[in-house]
Amino acid sequence: MRATSRRVLLGALVLMVAAGASAQTPLTADEIVEKSLAAEGGRQALAKVKSRTSAGTMSLSTPGGDISGTIEVSNEAPNKMRSLVKIDLSAMGGGQVVADERFDGTSGYSMDSMQGDSPITGSRLEALKNSIFPSPFLDYKERGTKIELAGKEKVGDRETFVLNVVPKTGPAMKVWIDAATYLTAKTAITVDVPQMGSVEQVFEFSDFRDVDGLKVPFLLKGMTGPVGFTMTLTKVEHNVKIDPSLFVKPAGK
Repeated sequence: MRATSRRVLLGALVLMVAAGASAQTPLTADEIVEKSLAAEGGRQALAKVKSRTSAGTMSLSTPGGDISGTIEVSNEAPNKMRSLVKIDLSAMGGGQVVADERFDGTSGYSMDSMQGDSPITGSRLEALKNSIFPSPFLDYKERGTKIELAGKEKVGDRETFVLNVVPKTGPAMKVWIDAATYLTAKTAITVDVPQMGSVEQVFEFSDFRDVDGLKVPFLLKGMTGPVGFTMTLTKVEHNVKIDPSLFVKPAGK
């Protein structure tokens, strides 16, 4: 009789534990965002970062083979950006290709030694306006951006949360957040690119390193339409003084 009572009691306890586990409330989009900000270093640390300069190497996969070069990126809060890419085409019988892209927070300009100079317009411009530095998660509600949880997916062998980020204006973006580390594993956005039309730009982030208390990805792999690329950073600095002229169209252009 006692043995039977113990078995009944044990069975009841097992059911209670199972019910408690199944009743755990799943994470919301807001909670995932907050965990991601904490994983990057925390709101206070992120708020202290007003600028960043990054430098490294870049390789592109083309039908004629891989080509390589260098990349420099400057960011300044809240959304100013300048990227300078220099690609060496000597192996293909060419010279150096230079792509200089600038955004001053309102307007953008692109200077390309192969495709010419042109203002950045349309969805590309709107995407730059929404590229808040150091993290678009910091004040997204104040800017009218909506973030929705779209389930879970694998990025490589990593389980991730998929977030749909819908700004007040401009193209929406998908962000994959690593379910274990809560760092950003991947992003995807569709914009209009000159000579290519509407294309999806995809970035995958890895090799996160600590820089001034913040987690920064030193390896970025991605695709712009059919073109694959890899960026390997060698140097990242925060709160450096950046010449304001680097973000605007040069005089005479």
